[in-house]
Amino acid sequence: MGQYRLQRLNDQLRDEISQLILRGQVKDPRVSTFLSVNRVEITSDLAYAKVYVSSFLPDGELKHGVDGLNAAAGFIQREIAKKLRIRQFPKLQFIVDQGMKEGFKMVQKLNALEKESEEREKAKTSDSEKDSD
Repeated sequence: MGQYRLQRLNDQLRDEISQLILRGQVKDPRVSTFLSVNRVEITSDLAYAKVYVSSFLPDGELKHGVDGLNAAAGFIQREIAKKLRIRQFPKLQFIVDQGMKEGFKMVQKLNALEKESEEREKAKTSDSEKDSD
């Protein structure tokens, strides 16, 4: 399958799974509407698809949510296969993706460093003004 077509299928699966979660059609109580599907990676033979899920929920709740999605994978596959016309629908495997949380933490650290740097600059300028007086 062509790389461009595979990428389009990845994006379409991501959108469809996100819509199922958002609309609350996955009835498993562990699956929260706060779960976010970041990306989907389908193998070139369309046999398997890794679905990376993240959230700003605590890690334990995120893990339970992914377990719920793995338990409901058959239902999700069936619902999406009704909409998509592909010869073989991939088996879905949901995986916890910590990238969004780690990126957010990194931005917070960078902001704290920037604030600290600004405070040092202010302290240096105020010290130099006092020395000149």
